[in-house]
Amino acid sequence: MKDITAFNLNQFLLNKNTSLLFLFAGTMIMMVVMVKTGAPLKTALTPNGILDLEFAVNASETALVINAWKNTPPGNRLELAKINTWLDFIFIFFYSFFLSQSCRSIAGSANGFLLLTGRFLTAGALAAGLLDIFENTGMLLTLNGHFSDSNSLLTFIFAVSKWGLVLAAIGYILIAGVWLLIQKLKNSR
Repeated sequence: MKDITAFNLNQFLLNKNTSLLFLFAGTMIMMVVMVKTGAPLKTALTPNGILDLEFAVNASETALVINAWKNTPPGNRLELAKINTWLDFIFIFFYSFFLSQSCRSIAGSANGFLLLTGRFLTAGALAAGLLDIFENTGMLLTLNGHFSDSNSLLTFIFAVSKWGLVLAAIGYILIAGVWLLIQKLKNSR
C-alpha cells in the first residue's frame, strides 16, 4: 500500500496549480525583499534607486549614480547595491518562471492570436530572466569599479529588453486572462 503522507517532490513540481502558487508566492516575497533592500538606494540624485543604474546609458551617467551612492550619508551604498543585485538572481528565478507558466496556462485555454501570443510570451518571460542575468552581470561589474560606455550601454539594452518582455507578459496575463475568464463565465450560463 502506498504511503499517502510521503511528500513527492516531482508530483509537487509537476502539479500546475501547486507550482504556479509556489512561484507566485516566491515572486511576491522577493518583490518585498527587493523593495526593502533597494530602498536605501533612493537618493536625491537617484530617485529611482537601482533603476537609475539599470537605465544609465553611458559611463558618465553611470558615474553619477555610483558617486551618489558613494557620497550620500549615511555612508557608502555600493555594498547595499551589490546585495540588492545578488538577491535579484533569486527574484529572477521566481518571476520569470511564474510569468512563463502563467502565459502558458492562459495560452492553453486560448486559440488564434491569443494562443500564438501566449506561446511567444511563455518563451519571452524566460528570455526576460536571461536578459536580467546579463543586466545584473553588467551592474555587478559596474559596482565593482569596472564600468565603461559599452558596459553601460549593454546593461541598458538588456534592461530595456527585459522590461519590455516582462510588461508584455503581465499585460497578456491581465488582458487575455480576464477576457478568457469572462468568456468562460458567459459559456457556463
